Amino acid sequence: MPTEKSDAERSLALLWGAQDRPNRGPKPALTVDVIVRAAIKIADTEGMAALSMRRVAETLGVGTMSLYTYVPAKAELFELMVDTVLGETPLPEPGPGGWRAWLERFARNGLDGYRRHPWLLEVSLTRGLMGPNQTAALDALLHAISGIGLSKGEMMAVVQLVVGYVRGVAQSTVESARLEQRTGVTDEQWWTEVAPLHDKYIDAGRFPTLTAVFSAEDWDEWIDAFEFGLQRVLDGIESFVDARATS
Repeated sequence: MPTEKSDAERSLALLWGAQDRPNRGPKPALTVDVIVRAAIKIADTEGMAALSMRRVAETLGVGTMSLYTYVPAKAELFELMVDTVLGETPLPEPGPGGWRAWLERFARNGLDGYRRHPWLLEVSLTRGLMGPNQTAALDALLHAISGIGLSKGEMMAVVQLVVGYVRGVAQSTVESARLEQRTGVTDEQWWTEVAPLHDKYIDAGRFPTLTAVFSAEDWDEWIDAFEFGLQRVLDGIESFVDARATS
């Protein structure tokens, strides 16, 4: 029975293109990339629950066993899918604004990636094999914040902070998108219809602050919560760096 270590070694060989390739017989009709692209399309349109080696084989018009010549199992296929979509969007180029502007662009690209591929939310942030695209992204992140006064441990903590923030917002964004797709009702439409029903239960005497906020005549429009939160995250990092520089 394969060990966890041997499974990881096999997956890494696939991710980095170092696996043994068939050297006999006619030219293969499939490639790893073709299989991975087909799997991504299934996951994007039907969700991860619909993804299986059999389903991919049916999409490509081949027998299921044909896939195992290229990808040993679904676990390896998933690792390949993740690294492939992480390479879809070019990493931000250095530009005006320094590290902060770079992290802004990186975070926005990350949220867009989750929107295109909601199944990425199933990727572990604490465990997971790093392919070439994921490695390039981490290297670029660290490079963006290198030399600003952070220790190596603090640099990794900043990476986790930004990546974790984007993932958290993506979770609620994807959930809203799925609900809208399933019901045909947007969040705004739902609240417009349901919010008035709360009026007889939520009174100013019991919930004074909440009712004051929602009934204020100077009420502003909803702001972009992702952008607001992103700026506050970056404010915190910048304040920490500035304080370190003056201490």
